Amino acid sequence: MTDYDDLLTPLGRLARQAGDAILEVYAADFRVTAKSDSSPVTEADLRAEGIILAGLARLTPEIPVISEEAAAAGSLPELSGSRFWLVDPLDGTKEFVKRNGEFTVNIALVEDGRPVLGVLLAPVLSRLFCGRPGRATQADGTSPAHPIQCRDAPKGGLVVLSSRSHRDPDRFAEFTGRFPVAEVRQSGSSLKFALIATGEADLYPRFGPTCEWDTAAGQAILEAAGGRVTDAEGNRLDYGKPGFANPSFIAWGKVS
Repeated sequence: MTDYDDLLTPLGRLARQAGDAILEVYAADFRVTAKSDSSPVTEADLRAEGIILAGLARLTPEIPVISEEAAAAGSLPELSGSRFWLVDPLDGTKEFVKRNGEFTVNIALVEDGRPVLGVLLAPVLSRLFCGRPGRATQADGTSPAHPIQCRDAPKGGLVVLSSRSHRDPDRFAEFTGRFPVAEVRQSGSSLKFALIATGEADLYPRFGPTCEWDTAAGQAILEAAGGRVTDAEGNRLDYGKPGFANPSFIAWGKVS
């Protein structure tokens, strides 16, 4: 199966199944443990990951999968080809623990170092975002998928997104000072990419550590909606690097 549209429908169902499992844990008492890098992990992360990994194994058994929790446990498949999946089953675990609803399920297909297909679900909001080359869509729990695109930079100033849980205020202020800014809005997880893709915001600079599974799905969706993601020097992000660590990056709408 190589047609992107043929993949998006089952991927959307898979993301929603993972989201349902996350919401079951979210509605109950849950235990938080720390990974080796001190970041939090919950039963929801692991249940969602299990659902997604099993689903991808059925859907595309020939394509290897890199997933955050499996990688943290030292389980990394050999990437012998140019295609692989990147999965973050619950991006924004800190937001999940705080119960603010700003966490996401992320599934992306990488080809030749670029994320070309992305599915991103915000379970509490019931917003499902999908992107493939030339088309990005959004669906909620009551309406079918409809196209989305980045808006033109508003004349009254940009809406800039800031990480809710990971901030570098000095570098953020230095960078955003180059642009006419109407509002700085805090938001959690990869949802920020989707908010730019829908035209609800315009710019998201991130100065601090992230991994490729944090950004791949959001980047695929944002680029399909007419935006772009670059490093701090303006270069496109590469995927499949040893260690899967990202540099600082900027997610752009139609901002020059």
